[in-house]
Amino acid sequence: MTAVAFVVFCVAVLVAGRGLASGAMGEVMRVRFGGDAERTRVVVDLDRTSRGQVIQSGDDGRVVLALSGVQPPRGMSGQGLGLVRGYRVAGSGAAARVELDLASSAEIERRFILPPGDGVTHYRYVVDLKATGRAPTARPADRRAAPRPVERPLVVIDAGHGGRDPGARGAHVNESEITLAAALALKQELERSGRYRVRLIRDSNVYVDLYRRVAIARQADADLFISLHADAGADPATRGASVYTLSEQGAGRAVREFTRGDNWHRNLNLPGRDASVDRILLDMTQRATQNRSAVLARTLLTELEGSNHPMLRRSHRDAGLAVLLAPDVPAVLLEMGFITNPEDERLLNDARQRRRLMRAVAEGIDRYFEAPNGVVQMADSGAAGRP
Repeated sequence: MTAVAFVVFCVAVLVAGRGLASGAMGEVMRVRFGGDAERTRVVVDLDRTSRGQVIQSGDDGRVVLALSGVQPPRGMSGQGLGLVRGYRVAGSGAAARVELDLASSAEIERRFILPPGDGVTHYRYVVDLKATGRAPTARPADRRAAPRPVERPLVVIDAGHGGRDPGARGAHVNESEITLAAALALKQELERSGRYRVRLIRDSNVYVDLYRRVAIARQADADLFISLHADAGADPATRGASVYTLSEQGAGRAVREFTRGDNWHRNLNLPGRDASVDRILLDMTQRATQNRSAVLARTLLTELEGSNHPMLRRSHRDAGLAVLLAPDVPAVLLEMGFITNPEDERLLNDARQRRRLMRAVAEGIDRYFEAPNGVVQMADSGAAGRP
């Protein structure tokens, strides 16, 4: 396939579909290939969304991926194309294993999932391979790589403000103190479950630049970013929590921020061969990230309301906040209550009540990761095309 044909193939796949699907166990419908001996695209058609995990990344002449919540069909195998000699789809517990035998040495360049839309009625898990130029490693024909445990999702928690920026001031405490205490409590709740890896943007009273907070989450390949804050208002009677996601205006700002200079392709792990293809990929990445952020916001709000935590009347809001700008990490900003309201300040400053609130947040995060309904779940980190 020529370079032009490869670009056309990329565009054809990337511009497909927006919708969301729901359901329990999905199925692998078929496996398709496009490209050549330099770059090969593998498309796994699915009837449900899935979360992918790399088990083997090209070592030993094979690429092996696990697709969670997917049932493999019986006897699905066949010939490949380009860098792939052949493929096989097998079962692995509650996941399907997609095994690719390589024709020559290659590595995963990026991977992502595309939702249904624009006439396409199913999900597509996409894996882009590129040749490495290294000699392939010999492998005994009957040897199978033992599957590695799927890596736990990484949750990055941002305690708002800090250091020279104390945030809003209540009658008794600064916002930066409340947010740090809440972040530590949420970290404890998440780690207690054993389901997550957790990283704090700050664990003491220090200042961290807003854009640095986003960079930390992206560099860590976070699966989720949550920024904790306490609201303030002129009317001391105003109280209640709210959750912010990125607005459409903010999405435009994010594109401008991430496409400055000549290295934006590299910074976003995009191929960089054709600017128009990279821009389509960036748009798809950002759109799906916004969808997933909205789902996260809804699950958090459901749990907060269920715990009888005070809520603002319009509790799901959007804005172009700097900490929400990452195009490839689902992110929300939680305003836990109004520090300028005496009752909210008392609740947020009470360790027991704060733990209760963070337990509800942790349960919302559990729901987000456990249920595929409506969630466009992506391959974790490293994948440039997390759409």
